[in-house]
Amino acid sequence: MKRIAIGADHGGYNLKQQIMAEINANWTDVGAFNQESSSYVDFAKAVCEKIQNHEVDFGIIICRSGIGVSITANRYKHIYAALCLNNAMAKSARIHNNANVLCIAADYISIDQAVEIINTFSSTNFESGGRHEQRVNSINAKQN
Repeated sequence: MKRIAIGADHGGYNLKQQIMAEINANWTDVGAFNQESSSYVDFAKAVCEKIQNHEVDFGIIICRSGIGVSITANRYKHIYAALCLNNAMAKSARIHNNANVLCIAADYISIDQAVEIINTFSSTNFESGGRHEQRVNSINAKQN
């Protein structure tokens, strides 16, 4: 069973709760735990740290647009966060970019779409070797 860290700010809280109810996984919920105003930065950090510490296989971060969590997550070393709005993007993020964090836009996708995207993301493997791996390695070399 996949080990997944999941976090969301107040804008993604409802979708996060629905995702955890719909998908059978070993969830590590880092919050938010209610709809009170909160910062997506805190939840992106918590998810990224779970990945960096090898506590989970990958992460999901949700905010209203998905942009804020994506920008924040990509500041962390060895984190490859991808904002995916459909299955094709989720598949490409895994195959070509070895994405390990899925960013979801709560205002732009339904629970059914989110489940499909997560299932695609979690079941697609990175195409190791060749140009894709060279590019990911190049990203690693440029990180501070």
